[in-house]
Amino acid sequence: MTMKAKTIFRCQECGFSSGKWLGKCPDCGTWNTFSEEKQIEKSDKARRTLTDFTGDASPLDEISSENFSRTATEISEFDRILGGGVVAGSLVLLGGPPGIGKSTIMLQVSKALASNGKSLLYISGEESMGQIKNRADRLNIKSKNLYLLSETNLENIIEAINKIKPGYVVLDSIQTTYRSDIAGAPGTVSQVRECSAELLKLAKSRGVSVFILGHVTKEGDLAGPRVLEHIVDTVLYFESEKQQVYRILRVNKNRFGPTSEIGVFEMKSDGLKEVKNPSSLFLSEQMSGIAGSAISPTIEGTRPILVEIQSLVTKANFGVPRRQANGIDYNRMVLLIAVLERRLGFHLEFQDVYVNVVGGIKIKETAVDLATAAAVAGAYSNFVIPEKLIIIGEVGLSGEIRAVGQIDERLKESENLGFKKAVIPKNNTKALNYKGKMEILPVISLQEAVGILKGK
Repeated sequence: MTMKAKTIFRCQECGFSSGKWLGKCPDCGTWNTFSEEKQIEKSDKARRTLTDFTGDASPLDEISSENFSRTATEISEFDRILGGGVVAGSLVLLGGPPGIGKSTIMLQVSKALASNGKSLLYISGEESMGQIKNRADRLNIKSKNLYLLSETNLENIIEAINKIKPGYVVLDSIQTTYRSDIAGAPGTVSQVRECSAELLKLAKSRGVSVFILGHVTKEGDLAGPRVLEHIVDTVLYFESEKQQVYRILRVNKNRFGPTSEIGVFEMKSDGLKEVKNPSSLFLSEQMSGIAGSAISPTIEGTRPILVEIQSLVTKANFGVPRRQANGIDYNRMVLLIAVLERRLGFHLEFQDVYVNVVGGIKIKETAVDLATAAAVAGAYSNFVIPEKLIIIGEVGLSGEIRAVGQIDERLKESENLGFKKAVIPKNNTKALNYKGKMEILPVISLQEAVGILKGK
């Protein structure tokens, strides 16, 4: 078999290849993402595969649905975001910034899985086995079924898997793994794509649950081609910063369970500890009698979580007022400020406005619009929102308060945490099944809601 090498330039974002360097990728539109690769052309078109995974076509009626058994770990937050546990034969991708705790939580998960009778192979291409053992000692992890391997060559990794025959495999990370018969350095689009495809074949053909850890770019996206996220069954992502104590693990994709779920963890000296009641965590340091603070229940997956939204309004020192949002969408905050200016007559055009969601959680739903607007209004007019009161509702451009989903679950969670009153959209009262003791205050407009919060 003869081989001939040629030089190509490949976009590291989407995998588009070109015979010459390009400043902007014509496929995905990103800039400065092309890197040089040596591509080896083989006269034999049949590429050698490491793991065999083939099957014959069969009629749908003759195929029996497989029993996707789940294995629970000792970390209930991790099990819940996966949908109840680790599915046999699944391929899970875990991403996040450096130092966020990816290796730590996977070593804790490895201990739990290895204690269920099946062996687990933990492969690291970034650390030596001594370094991994040092972390395991710090986390008090001991298991005879937990095997360690420091390797980056995929052929050697598959050989070790064939020898040990583990039930679970953890690969840290996909960007350091390479196939010797594929041109390109580890971490390039070709290597990431081909190595991920082989791991997918391994998981599906042998029923081995595989976890792969991934790096992120400076923009916060998972490094490598987008096809990596399409190949895997589940995508988990750490959203917090490594300087913060609390870590939020979010599910972006899950073929075997719910999406948009989150798990909250606290980083301690002996590893990541799960926070089973995030609402009490985010509200634990709330100060009473302070203007510009509002409480609202938000839905993350299937779980209602109460969050505190803070706002600070100060006089602008320069000609252009500053707007800053942390935890909510910036454009949504600007829209709410415009509604307050137009519909309620607030003069915010000469004020700096800051909005922050306490705890580092990022909210994507519009059900916290009314609470955000109320926090800004309270900071501007210097009035304190009553204690033990929650605010729910979406704000329209005309200042109307629109209904939100899962209102009953939000109210039940709020009552469990000791809240007594709730400002909700009036349209939500038409099909309200809540039978609790909270006092319901329905509103139809932002002006009416602000009036109630002021005590008028």
